[in-house]
Amino acid sequence: MIILSRFPYPLEKGDKLRAFHQIKELSKTYSITLITTTDSAIKKEHIEQIRKYCATIYIFRLSKISIAFNVFIQLFTNKPFQTGYFFSSKNKARVKAILREVKPDHIFCQLIRVSEFVKDYHECPKTLDYMDALSKGIERRIEKAPFYLRWIFRSEAKRLSLYERQIFDYFEHHVIISEQDREFILHPKRKEIVCIPNGVDNSFFENLNIKKDKDLVFIGNMSYAPNIEAAHYIANEILTELNSKENKYNLLISGANPNPSIVRLSKSNPAIELTGWVDDIRNSYARGKIFIAPMMIGTGMQNKLIEAMAMGIPCITTPLANNAIGGIHNESIIVAQEKNEFITAIHKLLNDSDFYHQISKGGKKLAQENFNWENTTKILSELMG
Repeated sequence: MIILSRFPYPLEKGDKLRAFHQIKELSKTYSITLITTTDSAIKKEHIEQIRKYCATIYIFRLSKISIAFNVFIQLFTNKPFQTGYFFSSKNKARVKAILREVKPDHIFCQLIRVSEFVKDYHECPKTLDYMDALSKGIERRIEKAPFYLRWIFRSEAKRLSLYERQIFDYFEHHVIISEQDREFILHPKRKEIVCIPNGVDNSFFENLNIKKDKDLVFIGNMSYAPNIEAAHYIANEILTELNSKENKYNLLISGANPNPSIVRLSKSNPAIELTGWVDDIRNSYARGKIFIAPMMIGTGMQNKLIEAMAMGIPCITTPLANNAIGGIHNESIIVAQEKNEFITAIHKLLNDSDFYHQISKGGKKLAQENFNWENTTKILSELMG
């Protein structure tokens, strides 16, 4: 039994991407019962994409009234608000009924958001995928949040940290996306958490005959705060500086659900193209000469980076994002922190073809050797037994 907080298709968010490929790989060995919550309608064709890998699918639709009520009552508990968002007593009762019927051999929960549904069920082993250290991600967003929301972020960071520690003892097995995130789970046995990185779909290693008409490209879910901040940094700091003397550099921003501020950004600058959602995101990657990801907040693994590497696109990113990937500076990736470091790296890549191809080749090799869905999910399968 796999329990998710979001339906794992389409693949516009990191948790969906991870869940989809794990389900796909696990279905080769196991008969899967999928339980997922959703706060929006799911298209029939999206359900069909998942049905081929699952014996049974249960979808719990969350109403706005239920969400508001369950988030509100967390004010009187020490549990995270986002756990309340995805939880309801009615759906917990439904999960219990399904458990009695299915009698699963193993339960896998992605993210602590859904752990309340089964934390007290002990008829079979359970695995919790923390995925990210959510508490650290929220903590990093406190200073960036509007002043009137900072108390909520502070409260949620504390609640998440406590809950991440407490929920550990309800599960037999624990996994997380990177060693960096594991260190932020404040449980004395956190070293027992198994690190399982994300992978890359094999299609990203194919050569696409697409003209590279953009100097810089940035891709991601453009309603996600760390991506919004990164896009503004690229446009307002890096691109502005690059074009301060000669107006020749351009930027492609691509990804689902662009925030209104990103839309305004693209409309105000002719050097920026915003695509929004595209059916085949590889087309957006392929148009860029350099993939740039100045991630300053957030946690987990940036799949956008390993996908770009797989396509042979040189990547520039921050130490925060590279720590989860393990790229070697100036061999498989370029690591930068300050604006001038990003600009210097861009100039060098675009003006030194040998260096460009060195980073391209090194990044692709790293993606091929270390980030394969079949291999990473095999670790999970062996852990589950």
